[in-house]
Amino acid sequence: MLKKNRLAALLLAPCLCLSLAACSGGNSAATPAPADTEPVETIGGADGPTDILLTEEESDVAYIQDKGTLVVGITNFEPMDYRDASGEWIGFDADMAKAFAESLGVEAEFVEINWDNKVLELDGKNIDCVWNGMTLTDEVKSAMSTGNAYCLNAQVVVVPAGKAADYQTEESLKDLSFAVESGSAGEDEVERLGCSFTPVQTQANALLEVKAGTSDAAIIDLLMAGAMIGEGTSYPDLTYTVKLNSEEYGVGFRKGSDLAEAFNTFWEAAYADGTVMTAAETYGVQESLIEPD
Repeated sequence: MLKKNRLAALLLAPCLCLSLAACSGGNSAATPAPADTEPVETIGGADGPTDILLTEEESDVAYIQDKGTLVVGITNFEPMDYRDASGEWIGFDADMAKAFAESLGVEAEFVEINWDNKVLELDGKNIDCVWNGMTLTDEVKSAMSTGNAYCLNAQVVVVPAGKAADYQTEESLKDLSFAVESGSAGEDEVERLGCSFTPVQTQANALLEVKAGTSDAAIIDLLMAGAMIGEGTSYPDLTYTVKLNSEEYGVGFRKGSDLAEAFNTFWEAAYADGTVMTAAETYGVQESLIEPD
């Protein structure tokens, strides 16, 4: 992939000013850009690049374009991020992350992270964003810059199908032992319930705990439950019962990062031209999409 050409960006600034003056309808000569005009960085949308003024030292867009990659922090979370038979990362989030990276002129690189350490991974520049069906909790929004919410979700209780009738209310869950992904919205919910639980590395591991009988139940994302449990899936003997909350997914970037606005610009264009819906239908999440304002 081509990297950012800073010289072209610097030369573009005065041209942009001339273009804006021409569009104003006046006949006066364009005024040259002042000497301290900041360099122009190019943010790509699905319909083409959009030029905005950014400070070079603070621009994550410039940073990722300079290195040529958008490093995406993920976990194995079907249908959002998971590997196909050849080992390639696919899924709704993975496919859209690739499209976003392409709009910026770089390649997407996927890195599996410990979900509990996602903020540390971001701040340490080991990754450039967290794009993995991440619930927009108050904690997340205070620690990261986030794009607009793009998908609805909920936390649900997963139990063996033969015991589902016994666990249809929150009160009925009190004596169960749970497996939940450490640092997840599921962990927040089990703590709210006051139930005993075992933290595990991923939601997939939480399902394994229930299948093996080492935990009575798990709390996972509704979208994952729809893809991973029940007839015709990897866990045909598991089902979900109680829906514990309602939440939204978003993509997280470093605090103050201009990539958040770049994402919003890209997502609006990609939604309008059908790219988002095509990917959503491929992975069965179309009913959960949030239409951009």
